Amino acid sequence: MHRVLRYGPLLVWMVFISFASTSEFSSLNTSKVLRPFMLWLMPNLTELQLGNIHLVIRKLGHFAEYGLLAYLASRAFVTSSFAFIRRHWFLLGLMLVLIYSLLDEFHQSFVPSRTGSIYDSVIDVVGGLTVLLVFASLDRRAAEIARNPEVVRSSG
Repeated sequence: MHRVLRYGPLLVWMVFISFASTSEFSSLNTSKVLRPFMLWLMPNLTELQLGNIHLVIRKLGHFAEYGLLAYLASRAFVTSSFAFIRRHWFLLGLMLVLIYSLLDEFHQSFVPSRTGSIYDSVIDVVGGLTVLLVFASLDRRAAEIARNPEVVRSSG
């Protein structure tokens, strides 16, 4: 049961990422939702501005999507019952983000309404790496506090 709770959310998110790589989340389909919302918020936007905002939102989506993947991987790996996985959680998390991102873009290259892009993989990896670095920093801080409770009193 512990493994299901540990790895289940990670696997569910990976399935969602794969679903998001289908035509359902193509630029054309996301614009059908985002365009009316953006025009409702800012009715004076030009078509060029709408296109640019849509592009930025989609790229931020890549960043966030793989940031969450990295978080869920970290959460699973640092609590693993296998010492190797616990010890190398950062590298394994980064490898998962990198490999899954490349596979995701490769898959998209076969979807008619999508394109595979190495630039999107770079955004994905940067999103994942950012979260891994934050997680590592928090993990280091927690270990430091566990070793020396005086750190909490002096920083406070």
